[in-house]
Amino acid sequence: MIKAVVGANWGDEGKGKITDMLAEKADYIVRFQGGANAGHTIVNDYGKFALHTLPSGVFYNHTTSVIGNGVALNIPILFNEIKSITDKGVPKPKIAVSNRAQIVMPYHILFDQYEEERLGKASFGSTKSGIAPFYSDKYAKIGFQVSELFDDELLKEKIPRVCAQKNVLLEHLYHKPAIDEEELLNTLHEYRDMIAPYVCDVSLMLDKALKEGKTVLLEGQLGTLKDPDHGIYPMVTSSSTLAAYGAIGAGVAPYEIKQIVTVCKAYSSAVGAGAFVSEIFGDEADELRRRGGDGGEFGATTGRPRRMGWFDCVASKYGCRMQGTTDVAFTVLDVLGYLDEIPVCVGYEIDGEVTTDFPVTHLLEKAKPVLKTLPGWKEDIRGIKNFEDLPENCRHYVEFIEEQIGYPITMVSNGPGRNDIIYRKSPLSK
Repeated sequence: MIKAVVGANWGDEGKGKITDMLAEKADYIVRFQGGANAGHTIVNDYGKFALHTLPSGVFYNHTTSVIGNGVALNIPILFNEIKSITDKGVPKPKIAVSNRAQIVMPYHILFDQYEEERLGKASFGSTKSGIAPFYSDKYAKIGFQVSELFDDELLKEKIPRVCAQKNVLLEHLYHKPAIDEEELLNTLHEYRDMIAPYVCDVSLMLDKALKEGKTVLLEGQLGTLKDPDHGIYPMVTSSSTLAAYGAIGAGVAPYEIKQIVTVCKAYSSAVGAGAFVSEIFGDEADELRRRGGDGGEFGATTGRPRRMGWFDCVASKYGCRMQGTTDVAFTVLDVLGYLDEIPVCVGYEIDGEVTTDFPVTHLLEKAKPVLKTLPGWKEDIRGIKNFEDLPENCRHYVEFIEEQIGYPITMVSNGPGRNDIIYRKSPLSK
């Protein structure tokens, strides 16, 4: 069977921990979209890690870590990441890379930087990892597929064709140095030699695994609100962040995805620009940011301080609906233990009307949060294993949010470690 782990909101919900935890009972863990532009922070027996390309289940000996065809594959970053974990004593993982995955080229990263620089204050808050230029080229059909690295004649024909287009932009729009064709060919030969041992037909491999009754875990990057179709466009990423895309980005049948675990934080955070209705500022935000996550709320890729806000029921209900949620994993609940009372955003006021349905971006920009304040529990809840043993106000907080979003919260994370989890039978569970 296939399970998917995806985000309900802006990303940074704690998917890495949930994937790492569920991977214990999985055979294959597949990254199905996105690139090294967002990170998953994981704390386990080996230490603390920030992964960007490797799936978060890479720490188990029995799993195969898969880079699906939907991923923006930055080959040097993948290899640096493998080294970074093996240097800390993690056994060398089994890795499979789809022969249909496409490659983040060195010039994609440059174009990302140059365009953000050119746009100035109108920039998209990109992580400058080359993701938008990569996906632009993929859909303009001038990207490089992993399989093409092994066809020298094709590369010798394609490189001049692509460079001719890129160099016009570099010279006339950005006033930057042109791409050297010979250098690019040499780089691609280096990439080929690095990746060759891992390349396979991932779709065929997963089909065989499913027929043998194996468990496959799909790991999404970012969250619903960063989806290019259903998110806060244009302040979105460039690949679909939805579980439905897992079927495409891994090359499996959609009906094989039986469980969709959607990860929600107990409060809100976001990296990058865009509408964020429940956002808080000043000392209130600084305090939550400092206490949040494991070591504070700072981007795993960029180190940028995350924007902070109270839990947003409107955005999360929408996020769960678009993912096709079967289970909600509710993370970082322990962080809120310092608060006397906890505001929750239960609606948006737009032009004098209150709605609980998530609107399109231009209306979202006008939305003001409708807040309901719940009593805090003023206790450290780390180490608690049963939902019934949580403080009463803490249980009420979880139950209130579950009722507002309408999806079953079956996992509650109360600490950064792999075992800091409470499994719960929700009244909403089917």
